[in-house]
Amino acid sequence: MKPDIHRDYHPVVFQDATTGDAFLTRSTLTSERTVEWEDGRTYPLVVVDISASSHPFWTGSRRHIDTAGQVEKFRRRYGDRT
Repeated sequence: MKPDIHRDYHPVVFQDATTGDAFLTRSTLTSERTVEWEDGRTYPLVVVDISASSHPFWTGSRRHIDTAGQVEKFRRRYGDRT
């Protein structure tokens, strides 16, 4: 690899803003905020809005859309146009 053309790739802690779950990985992102990890070292902390611990696909908490209720609501509002 050529020297001085790659961004700094270092350990970073990502924390889910919704659940508070955190995981340590490597990234080029950095942050002013830091956190002390389980190993006693201090790492940059990046807070994310959504991760696998809060995403509906991974948690299985999908919302079921009541399509029959939506159709009835539409018919009540606009009536049958026959």
